[in-house]
Amino acid sequence: MERAMAHRGGTRTIPRACEKAWKRGTRGKGTVGVGERWIPSKGLERGVHRPRNEKKHAREVVRRAQVAVVDDPEERSVPFPEGDGLTVIGQDATLEGFRDHLNYRYNLYKNIRRGMDEAEGGIEGFSKGYESFGFFRDGNTICFKEWLPGAEAVSLIGDFNNWDDTTHPLSKNDFGHFEIRIPPKADGTPAIPHMSKVKLRLRLPGGGVIDRIPSWIKYAVQEPNAIPFDGVYYDPPEDQKYKFKHSKPPRPDALRIYEVHIGMSSPDPKCSTYAEFRDTVLPRIKQLGYNTIQIMAVQEHAFYGSFGYHVTNFFAPSSRFGTPEDLKSLVDRAHELGLFVLMDVVHSHASSNELDGIANMDGSGAHYFHGGSRGYHWMWDSKCFNYGNWETMRFLLSNLRWWLEEYQFDGYRFDGVTSMMYTHHGLQMCFTGNYEEYFGMATDTDCLAFLMAGNDMMHSLFPNSVTIAEDVSGMPTLCRPVSEGGVGFDYRLAMAISDKWVELLGGEARPGGTFSGGVPDEYWEMGNIVFTLENRRWNEPVIAYSESHDQALVGSKTVAFWLMDKDMYDYMSLLGPSTPTIDRGIALHKMIRLITFGLGGNGYLNFMGNEFGHPEWIDFPRDDRWDNATGAFVPGNGGSYHHCRRRFDLVFSEFFENAGKSVPGDGDDPEPLRTDLRYHHLWRFDRAMNTLDIEHHVLSSSHQYTSRKDEGDKLIVFEKADCVFVFNFNPTQSFSDYRVGCHLPGRYKVVLSSDDPKYGGFGNVQEGDGNEYFTNEGYHDGRPHSFLVYTPARTAVVYARVPDEDVEVEVDAVPSVHSTPTSAPASLDKASSILDDEDEDEDETSA
Repeated sequence: MERAMAHRGGTRTIPRACEKAWKRGTRGKGTVGVGERWIPSKGLERGVHRPRNEKKHAREVVRRAQVAVVDDPEERSVPFPEGDGLTVIGQDATLEGFRDHLNYRYNLYKNIRRGMDEAEGGIEGFSKGYESFGFFRDGNTICFKEWLPGAEAVSLIGDFNNWDDTTHPLSKNDFGHFEIRIPPKADGTPAIPHMSKVKLRLRLPGGGVIDRIPSWIKYAVQEPNAIPFDGVYYDPPEDQKYKFKHSKPPRPDALRIYEVHIGMSSPDPKCSTYAEFRDTVLPRIKQLGYNTIQIMAVQEHAFYGSFGYHVTNFFAPSSRFGTPEDLKSLVDRAHELGLFVLMDVVHSHASSNELDGIANMDGSGAHYFHGGSRGYHWMWDSKCFNYGNWETMRFLLSNLRWWLEEYQFDGYRFDGVTSMMYTHHGLQMCFTGNYEEYFGMATDTDCLAFLMAGNDMMHSLFPNSVTIAEDVSGMPTLCRPVSEGGVGFDYRLAMAISDKWVELLGGEARPGGTFSGGVPDEYWEMGNIVFTLENRRWNEPVIAYSESHDQALVGSKTVAFWLMDKDMYDYMSLLGPSTPTIDRGIALHKMIRLITFGLGGNGYLNFMGNEFGHPEWIDFPRDDRWDNATGAFVPGNGGSYHHCRRRFDLVFSEFFENAGKSVPGDGDDPEPLRTDLRYHHLWRFDRAMNTLDIEHHVLSSSHQYTSRKDEGDKLIVFEKADCVFVFNFNPTQSFSDYRVGCHLPGRYKVVLSSDDPKYGGFGNVQEGDGNEYFTNEGYHDGRPHSFLVYTPARTAVVYARVPDEDVEVEVDAVPSVHSTPTSAPASLDKASSILDDEDEDEDETSA
């Protein structure tokens, strides 16, 4: 029998038999927690390990190839949703009380799909609105179509007709669609040249006249020293179009995400470009061991300082970074390097900028958005979409398909999903885990139906795609398949984890109020840290992170800056002395990231630069302004890019003029590292964490068990995959012959130590030291075996079991709920050869 345990941010379903152990291990000063985390796994009783056996790995390669699907979305369809959408209740019995709500939203989605089938040729055609709206070609005839129900008359104006609104009027149909067909010139060429500026001129019922950039525009530019953006007719000749050269990489079993912003990706105080990022940053990401990049601020946004979240032109890549062909080249290069490419998509709101964007597009005050107060997000000063509107649905679904099809992105991180799902947008709302908060009148079921449609469409037409929800509420079923009645996301972001680290490093202590500089180490609660890291719904995967771009914005700090603050300006040099603050900061920076990596979820995210302890904060160039929402004066920074860059020159010597102070890096380092500064220690450690996952499949393993949370010793011990993680957060005390529990007997060795000198440690425990740790029989901390270790203060060490040569061990990974490979792995031929040899061996044995 199972019981759903309510908690902050959602619920977790655990067996009743484990409930007492779960409660006992959660809190309590001076206690040792046993059995904190229960994750059902067929490999739980034997442990879960890296697939070291070559034949077994070959079988998996061939299996993936056998279930590969056609890579052309035109050859696929989106199955109609069947059933009642209540399968999710079988996984969480607490949902039974909300059966009617779940059934209602599933039927709402089914009704929408029926409408698409009857009137739009199905969701397959409905989601390709970009082929019949905006600009498109019929031979050399240019066609244009726009939905503007609030307009009385519309004309197309631009460079091609000298901005004359009398030459190209549009005709209107009964559905508020305005359209025009423009025949080619006398010489047969299209009437509107490539890169011509264009706009729409609308005449409103009251006699007013407004100009608008078409909502489906594919490119928009801002001329130097100009304020407004202009729409651009983007239709390059065939010889100027970028041709993709590389196939998409297979979908990773676990995402190791490197979150990036193109504009601030240079160490120089400037706005960088797609091409510069492609050539200089992508190789470094690959070298660090990440398998996925998540690109922010792709959709055009007139205000650079919005971090890309006030989108003005949804189908246009930001022109401040380059052309659409440059972006395609970047994505293609990433695929060549084997990197999965996600886009940070913004469908939660739109910029209220009417001049450059789609706000008040037809002069009605609503259009794609709700009217009145419901259509305005007062905290973000932006417009809120009406997801129940048919044309809004077409616009947004087509937008999702556009970036996957035209630019070959592999999926999305959906921004602001909490704001989307509730009419209160999560504002002034503290989610406690009570299911009434998720399935009540404040839930926007129109939005949930849209998200279900989007996820269903993408996972059916692009089976390799991944979707991640930025949700802080803990909405149950968010990451379950639509066919089960879920919303269909693959992952949600574990947002509470970064809040916990900020709380400890710069917030309030428990007990006793506020400490200057954060909570002293001796007050850190091991049980509370573990609870936060493991606080997630069963069978709904999450992406963990200790800090993302949010934590680096002006007004906050990076983890490194919280830890070391002003000392980073004077004591990060290895040519001079360190300080206690620097020593503590470097040690905890590694520990915080590793425990988040190991215990926090099914994937991991890092914002660019934070892997090496980027100092200070992010502050976009901005001028003085008055806040539209509050009317308050907001001082600018003089348009400075000083804090809007990533200081890769602190790690890599190519940006350092005095090359004599740098030496070649270790074997596979991409270039010489700056060994005169301590930053390269943190960079190396970050790479080592990724290597740990590559070699031991830590993130994808479903075997996770926390055996010790000692509030007195300040130790945390847990198992993940075939590894045992030992964290000593004690600021002063090291422990010799410290016994740690494990599930499998045998020999263990150190595979990662934060105390290794190459990571800025003191060398008390090092990797590759030749030491082996042999287990003893007998239960310890609830585990059937144990071994003795030396655990230095403020150190994290990972031990991996050394496999027996003649024992075939299994990997028990947590597959995505939509996992379907789209192409055969590159090693298929080799795998087939291995299995052929195996068959021959078996034949000989039989004979």
